[in-house]
Amino acid sequence: MGRGRTAVNAILLLAALSGAIAVGAGAFGAHGASGAAVEWLKTGAHYQLVHAVAALVALRFEARGPAWLFLAGGAVFAGSLYLMALDFPRWLGAVTPIGGTLLIGGWLWLAWIGARG
Repeated sequence: MGRGRTAVNAILLLAALSGAIAVGAGAFGAHGASGAAVEWLKTGAHYQLVHAVAALVALRFEARGPAWLFLAGGAVFAGSLYLMALDFPRWLGAVTPIGGTLLIGGWLWLAWIGARG
């Protein structure tokens, strides 16, 4: 198995796990959380799930770089919100925009690939 196939398998694995985590976080937000945690979990789950799917779509078009950014950005963005929802320090909210920047970078990279043909 070559390095390319290993990267594809890793992206597929991480996208699937990311989707599963997002569904779990969303369910916890809907049924087990209260206060600000509900919105943090809902927002994190939404962004993480959308970008897990975006990573799979990017992978389908052999755009591994954007797929990695979608997964990393989703983990940082949603992960910081999930941790705050679990009563970790609120300063973690300062990390959330880093994840958002990675997500935007993934979309711009994907657009660049599309523009190149």
